[in-house]
Amino acid sequence: MAKIRGRDTLPEIVVRKRLFACGWRFRVCDKRYPGKPDVVLPKARAIIDVRGCFWHRHGCRDATMPKTNVEFWTAKWARNVERDRRNEEAWLGGGWNLVVVWQCALAGAETERTLARISAALKEWAEERAGGRAPRTPHRIEFPVSVNRAQDAPSQDLL
Repeated sequence: MAKIRGRDTLPEIVVRKRLFACGWRFRVCDKRYPGKPDVVLPKARAIIDVRGCFWHRHGCRDATMPKTNVEFWTAKWARNVERDRRNEEAWLGGGWNLVVVWQCALAGAETERTLARISAALKEWAEERAGGRAPRTPHRIEFPVSVNRAQDAPSQDLL
């Protein structure tokens, strides 16, 4: 497990390259925010959290169960999911828009569609902020919708 990276993973790099190419400027793993989010975009007041399906238990085919040391993995995943929940509450409570991108949404043919939808959402949020509109509840979108959490979040505003 020592070779598992906590930042600069391939899915994160794919998202960051697209954001930069679209003209977005951002901070990476900024320690000023709870949980050191993967990407912080102050202009759109948005946080992008790129999650690995295996490590954060998305529920797709990539979230497999190892055959050995099941107790260890179950406890580890429970801590990861709880930490994700706490971080999301802190970010949304602080008025940040949140984009959760699962690793499987950045694989194959889905990659371009997911990146385009993220860019569109960020553009809309930045325009909303620049227009000086009244404060509102922060947005939370997820790509693709989590299999485990789909029943918990019916009010997601997917683009």
